[in-house]
Amino acid sequence: MSVALFTLGGTIAMAGTGVGGVVSRLTGADLTAAVPGLAAIPLDVRDVEAVPSAALTYPQILDLVDAAGAAVADGATGVVVTQGTDTLEETAYLADLVWPHPAPLVLTGAMRNPTLAGPDGPANLLAAARVAAAPAARDLGVLVAFNDEIHAARFVRKTHSTSTATFASPNAGPLGHVIEGEVRLLTRPPRHAPLPPPDADRLTATRVALHTVTLDDDPAVLDLLARDRDGLVVAGFGVGHVPPAFAPVLEAVAARMPVVLTSRTGAGSVLRHTYGAVGSETDLRRRGLIWGGLLDPYKAKVLLRLLLAAGAGRAEIVDAFARHG
Repeated sequence: MSVALFTLGGTIAMAGTGVGGVVSRLTGADLTAAVPGLAAIPLDVRDVEAVPSAALTYPQILDLVDAAGAAVADGATGVVVTQGTDTLEETAYLADLVWPHPAPLVLTGAMRNPTLAGPDGPANLLAAARVAAAPAARDLGVLVAFNDEIHAARFVRKTHSTSTATFASPNAGPLGHVIEGEVRLLTRPPRHAPLPPPDADRLTATRVALHTVTLDDDPAVLDLLARDRDGLVVAGFGVGHVPPAFAPVLEAVAARMPVVLTSRTGAGSVLRHTYGAVGSETDLRRRGLIWGGLLDPYKAKVLLRLLLAAGAGRAEIVDAFARHG
């Protein structure tokens, strides 16, 4: 049984020199030929679209998930996707929310392109293929294999702009490691039931805004940001706080659309009822904001958009964030 490899471009595939820097030129065949030891894993290589990850869209990722599912239905043991790292934490979570198969779907990429000394792409690709082929990785949903670590899509974050150890799971740690070519799982978090795939047209039409609160921020920006949107994610200070002037504005926005409260810190949960001042998490929840739990703002935005595109009402959205957050 083989592993299906889908390539989407990104730093891992950038080799030729273009105007101002490297450009995507390597095919899947080029990538696999550069990896010692990869020949031991049968691969079905499929080049999809060589674009920077900043150019990817939700429909493209969901189409890729469908193609990966078809590969599994045709007998693939698992699936590997290579892409740019800029949006990998979001694409991995999007795929995880709808991936229904026991077979692992593993995303990877690189921080150093192949023209540099010590490119990390070959090692990451080999690790991802080993994870995708490993029986131990089944029933874990979508995974990210990077720097010989294995992360759950729902926990992983890109934490550094250039480091090869950029991917980490601040709230949970890695699920395991690839050690001497062996996939070693340390923990197995329970999976959430997959969400139904949304209608493509409705997904495209559904828009969710994100605002990160800053010191001495202007609440007037919220009305502008939420205009013609279907939902809003707020990344508050610390455990879920905003300046007092934001509270009534957020209450008004929450009266007409779902508003999810998250933390801008990068780790930890927003609280529910510890602080009681105006603009605190207790006050904001009383004003109608939805608790985002442990979800960072970027993942909360992915979840909210999928829920809204599927036609979920407020009660369903609250329940979904209680489960996923």
